[in-house]
Amino acid sequence: MSDPRNTPPPLPGSASAPPPLPAAVLDGPGSPQDVPPLPGSFPLDTSRLPEAIRNEVEAPHPVAIDTAAAELKDGLNRCPRCGATDIRPKLGTDILVCLYCRHQWHGARVEEEFGLGEAIDQLRGTVIASGARDIDADTSALMTFKCTGCGAEVTVNTESTMTARCHWCRHVFGVNEQIANGAVPDAVLPFHIKKEDAVARIRQFVDKRRMFALKAFKEQFTPENVVGVYLPYMIVDGNVSAAVAGKGEIKTREYTRGTEKNKQTYYDADIYQVERQVDFTVDDLPLESSAERGNLDTRANTNNIINTILPFDTKNAVKWNASYLAGFTSEKRNLDVEKLRPRLEDQLLSIARAQVEGTVRRYDRGVRWEQEQLEVHGTRWVAMYLPVWLYSYHQPGKNGGMLHYIAVNGRTGETMGSVPVQQWKMLLAALTAGTIIEALAIAFLVAST
Repeated sequence: MSDPRNTPPPLPGSASAPPPLPAAVLDGPGSPQDVPPLPGSFPLDTSRLPEAIRNEVEAPHPVAIDTAAAELKDGLNRCPRCGATDIRPKLGTDILVCLYCRHQWHGARVEEEFGLGEAIDQLRGTVIASGARDIDADTSALMTFKCTGCGAEVTVNTESTMTARCHWCRHVFGVNEQIANGAVPDAVLPFHIKKEDAVARIRQFVDKRRMFALKAFKEQFTPENVVGVYLPYMIVDGNVSAAVAGKGEIKTREYTRGTEKNKQTYYDADIYQVERQVDFTVDDLPLESSAERGNLDTRANTNNIINTILPFDTKNAVKWNASYLAGFTSEKRNLDVEKLRPRLEDQLLSIARAQVEGTVRRYDRGVRWEQEQLEVHGTRWVAMYLPVWLYSYHQPGKNGGMLHYIAVNGRTGETMGSVPVQQWKMLLAALTAGTIIEALAIAFLVAST
């Protein structure tokens, strides 16, 4: 037992009551006011924040448009007539065909289904379709489905394919659920150009350039190896205002000074301060959403040729259905909306300059824009697969060599590419052409004399 004589004296007042808190408000370093509050404990006073942080905090959260195909979530795309799952696209059209009963049907156009082409001039903030949401790095590339026909489990690796067949009952599964790994977009634009047509276009393109082509390329050229691939894009609508300012010049006089070889031409011009402001909208602006395809380093690849086969008729894109990818390959998206904003703003500024170009033609010496301001009122982002026939050739060389592409637009047939050339042949042709031109010039001078 404890000795009562060793017990501490009782607290003032009631023995069980704690001492009263001091009346003064505690503040300063280490006080409760200096400790960050728990999330949601009280509203944040944004007026006391720096402007950059305040704008970010007060910015509206992105609005999402749900484009998921709930009816295909189990991975089975069934024929509306017989219920079979062996579905294929009908080449040259946007139609799906049941390989069992031959029934045909057209996928729903995504723009009409979700109103994506409407009210662009009223866009505010950021609107993101569900297939374009941010990628979660922890999301697995493997999708597992339980077959309703036999109960077996079917696994699809979205890194390499979007469809798989049950090895027991032969049901065909497609990845239609919009998992956050960038594999499933909101829409797909089906192929219209058939492989035979693409092969012919590529062969014709190369035949016009065979004279200067690398010998190894001519020996290994096999256009039948062309691959149909769906490339990932973000299709963006935007409501934008832009302002530009700079100096414009109007020529007032042109004259020369000096004699013979020392002659120089001089120009006098009036210089004006030029300012323009324009409001505009963009509808279905395509941006590559693959970091690899967006890398336009011409020392390593010729990715830039893919931009030369634009545009695509994205208005005809249909709601996502993995059955459209049967017989084709695809590349996953790996860039989110925020990563693509700088590229979008660059293109919007280019559009703004083009918009005001017609109003500055009186400045015959040109206009040099020195200041540019862009205000994006609202954007809408939709993830889409676009069809491209692609032929590639690797040219050995320094730093890993060069990867050449020949691309065919899978909708219009527009063809562009890069053919590796023999440098000495180009040089010889240039020298020969120069010699001929020089000889013609001398002959002309002699005849005129």
